[in-house]
Amino acid sequence: MLLPLDRALLEADPAALALNFDLPHGEPWGWALAQTLLGARELAQTLLGAEPPGLLALVEDELKRLRELREQLRNTRPLADLGVRPARKAEWAALKVLESGGARDLREVYQNFGYAPFACQNAFVWNRRLEVVAHPDPADLDDLVGYEAQKRTLTRLAERFLSGKPVPPTLLYGARGSGKSTAVRALLSAYAEQGLRLIELFPKGLFRLPELYEALFGLPQRFVLFLDDLAFDADDERMRTLKSLLEGSLYKRPENTWIVATGNRRNLVRESWADREGPAAWDTAEELRSLADRFGVVITFPPFDRETYLKAVAHHLGRELDEELMAKALRFAGEGRGFSGRSARQFAELFG
Repeated sequence: MLLPLDRALLEADPAALALNFDLPHGEPWGWALAQTLLGARELAQTLLGAEPPGLLALVEDELKRLRELREQLRNTRPLADLGVRPARKAEWAALKVLESGGARDLREVYQNFGYAPFACQNAFVWNRRLEVVAHPDPADLDDLVGYEAQKRTLTRLAERFLSGKPVPPTLLYGARGSGKSTAVRALLSAYAEQGLRLIELFPKGLFRLPELYEALFGLPQRFVLFLDDLAFDADDERMRTLKSLLEGSLYKRPENTWIVATGNRRNLVRESWADREGPAAWDTAEELRSLADRFGVVITFPPFDRETYLKAVAHHLGRELDEELMAKALRFAGEGRGFSGRSARQFAELFG
């Protein structure tokens, strides 16, 4: 079938429908069938590329079949509302097609919203396969105190990317706890409504990154591919895999993707003394630097000083610091944590 149906629908099983589907408020069978339209990945990928007349005719037949099924389900197994949330824009569009649209209307839905899970979800992880992050950790650029220039650069790049222009792979490099990861996550909070999606790439999934590339081609959303706390040993094959996929691989990276990485060291590869000595040291050093060189933009996050740390503490607490609170904050940082945005946030969580 062009539109494969879940067993809960085929067997008219209300219990399975309630447990297996994330439904919005309203008549459950209609929403479940609308989600079936959004979940038809292979059909969506084909229609995003072309609209062959024969396929359009088959889609018309499938839509007619789904409408008949919906009426049958509503009449034989009427259900009260099972949903716990408002419908998303993509779901409304798919429901409209289910009710009265045609094959070209469905194609337009895919052109505007893509297909599941990207049509309705914003955050994902890639660890050999794609997984939805249903409740992403929120972040706000305003919470990054002391890095105004870095935030301006990052948002300028994000807005360029969302406008459809290319942005080279970008590295956020700097001290521990300076807020590099928060800055990337904050892009999702700021731009999800404009079509930005965030996919965190785990190192074990790098070997299968071409599979992710294939899934993202042609989608209307713009995807930040996020590599957090990136660091490799010199003999790590994943480093060479990433280097090839960033630049120099036969695989084409989709134009709707932007690779953003964070790291505590500029060249991203841990060096040993053996790497620095001997006749092959120059070649080794060039190999280690060649990964960092593939990041066309580097945004540096320098360490906090005392003044910036106290300013961040006051920001997270939401009030000015008196002498007693300032002394506590300095002791807290001096207990091995150091001056950083992370230390400031942790202090505020403990003493706010």
